Amino acid sequence: MSGSTIKYHVTPGGKLTGQIRVTGDKSISHRSIMLGSLADGTTIVEGFLEGEDNLATLNAFRMLGVDIKGPDNGRVEIHGVGIDGLQAPADVIDLGNSGTSMRLLTGLFSAQSFDTTLTGDKSLVTRPMRRVTEPLTKMGASFTTSESGTPPIQIQGKQRLCGIDYDMPVASAQVKSSLLLAGLYADGQTCVTEPAPTRDHTERMLKGFGYQVQVSGNKVCLLGGGRLKATNIDVPGDISSATFFIVGACIAKDSDLTIKHVGINPTRVGVINILRLMGADITIDNEIDVGGEPVADIHVKYAKLHGINIPEDQVPLAIDEFPAIFVAAAYADGKTVLTGAKELRVKESDRIQAMADGLTILGITAEATEDGIIIEGGSIGSGTVDSHGDHRIAMSFAMAGLCADNEIEILDCENVNTSFPGFAELSNQVGLNLTVKDT
Repeated sequence: MSGSTIKYHVTPGGKLTGQIRVTGDKSISHRSIMLGSLADGTTIVEGFLEGEDNLATLNAFRMLGVDIKGPDNGRVEIHGVGIDGLQAPADVIDLGNSGTSMRLLTGLFSAQSFDTTLTGDKSLVTRPMRRVTEPLTKMGASFTTSESGTPPIQIQGKQRLCGIDYDMPVASAQVKSSLLLAGLYADGQTCVTEPAPTRDHTERMLKGFGYQVQVSGNKVCLLGGGRLKATNIDVPGDISSATFFIVGACIAKDSDLTIKHVGINPTRVGVINILRLMGADITIDNEIDVGGEPVADIHVKYAKLHGINIPEDQVPLAIDEFPAIFVAAAYADGKTVLTGAKELRVKESDRIQAMADGLTILGITAEATEDGIIIEGGSIGSGTVDSHGDHRIAMSFAMAGLCADNEIEILDCENVNTSFPGFAELSNQVGLNLTVKDT
């Protein structure tokens, strides 16, 4: 099915009420397959996100000889092959739309004894990969890519990797994780220092699988040559998926919504911090620890928002949530200014330009800048916006329709299934008036 076949139509007038649980965390689901495959023993995963991106990771490891049963209602059984047990794939590995899979597996596969080729869909093969291939090359890895450094990536096996001490020029959890996965196989110590904190699911999960990881401030180190021990993983709800409902409840009058069992890892809660600065009514209840990850219920009520200058130290903690935050800014009183977010231009789409264009079509003054956006809050009108095949753009504009003056149509929504299968049904369950049209 081509990406242009699915459209969303949103009729205004809804409010979000009740209790829901969103799909499992995408980042944790990816890593559970990767580390479970490399572990000694059998790993059981509950709450696995059965979206296309995570299934791409799962299928990649099946191609490398790992016996994986499921997913069955979020349950996956991984029979690990050990750190050196992966086998050469018979074919090119197609990772679809998943940038996380591409970047992390480039690091992991650079240390194997066999050659691998990674490719993806029309969006993924335009995304920059030098940010991982360049530091991995310093470790001794060998790659062939396009002239511009984009996939397909041909990874040469039988390379001897040496640990490095790498200062990342741009904060990126994917780059950090790629280097750490390569570091599992490298001679000596691999250290990565970040300019700002990013999500730390890889470090937490490595520890959960019994691997020693040293974290000191923004620096993380590990020694190559260790083993991973199978464990059981309960994947919490994804805060990135919860964000659309959090923003919807913030902007729609009389909303009162509880989102149950959401991961609130401190490296991922930028969206809550930013929305609270804008005046949002968000409370965190029933906080517990599940497998090293903090989990809680998020309770959101409607509140009148105001524009802010978004603190740059929050940007890496909310990098995937900005399309939805921009919708909140569009409904806020006054001006919201984002800077220091250049990475948003090289996601599944140029998210800064795509959101600026869409908001402008809907009557909001939105000016894209080199590393951010300036949004003047106002009243969202009706119109047709293009998601550019980007799942987060599509879901953000769906929530924008809650309080619009008239109907909003969103084009090219097929890729919502990459991160949030069942989004439309769950949205309608809590009060959004969303119709899915397959053309």
